[in-house]
This record gives sequence, C-alpha cells and structure tokens, in this order.
Amino acid sequence: MADGSRPNREYAHRHLRFGWWSMLVFAGLGLLLETLQGFKVGAYLDVSNETRRMLWRLAHAHGTLLGVVHVLFGLTLRTEADRPLPRARLISRTLTLASLLVPAGFFLGGFGFVGGDPGLSVLLVPIGAVLLLSALFLLGSTVGGDEAAKGAGSRTKER
Repeated sequence: MADGSRPNREYAHRHLRFGWWSMLVFAGLGLLLETLQGFKVGAYLDVSNETRRMLWRLAHAHGTLLGVVHVLFGLTLRTEADRPLPRARLISRTLTLASLLVPAGFFLGGFGFVGGDPGLSVLLVPIGAVLLLSALFLLGSTVGGDEAAKGAGSRTKER
C-alpha cells in the first residue's frame, strides 16, 4: 500500500463513523416525528404548525440522506486507498459542515416561525447546500481521474 493511503484510511474511518451515527440520529428523529403523529400532539399536528411539520420532516430526510453520503464517501476513500485523494481534507470538512448546516437549518427553522414563514435559521440551508455541491464537485472531479484519463487515451489510440 502506498504511503498516501494512511490519510485516506483515517478520513474513511471518520466519515463512515459520522455517516452511521448521523443515520442513527436522524432515523431517531423520524421515529420521534412518527410518535408525535401517533399521539396527535397539537404542537406538531395543528394546522397552524404545518410549517414546523414540513421543516422537521425535511431535517429528518436530509440528515438521513447526508449520513448515507458520508458512508459512500468513506467507502470511496477505501477504494481509492492506493493513492492519496487530492483535496481530501477540504472535501471532508466541506461535506461535514454541509451535513451539519442543512438539517440544522431545517430543524431550527421549525422553531419561531411566524405566519408560515420559517425562522431565520433556515438561512443555514442554502449555505449548507452550496457547501454540499462544492464537496460533490470536488469529489467528482477528483475520484477516478487517473483511470478515466488512461481509458480515454487508450480509446483514442484504438481508433
């Protein structure tokens, strides 16, 4: 194994752990929301709280999905263990920050909403979304670059 594989393994472990714990937390939030629904809790179900209900469901769904993204990133790092991943630290931090901001923005937006408009904390969501898109772009432009370039070169020579 190359010397550059150690950082990949550390990041892989970190993101696998973060992803699985995120899925546990946000699946638990989903269970809590189902419990509020089942017990017909007015603070969650009243028509006047529709904004809260929508935002909390969005927090649950986005948090769970972003946990899956972390697991996929961790597995990607393991498959790329033979070479260091350029900008792995930047991708890791950006993805982690996005995974905190997006669900937090939705969840906190469910508190203090006025007249159907979410609270100001919902502004965390677009910031987190831009960070997520940045991490995905960096990852997409980095992973498999060597193999893709070799494959394109060999196809060109075959013609």
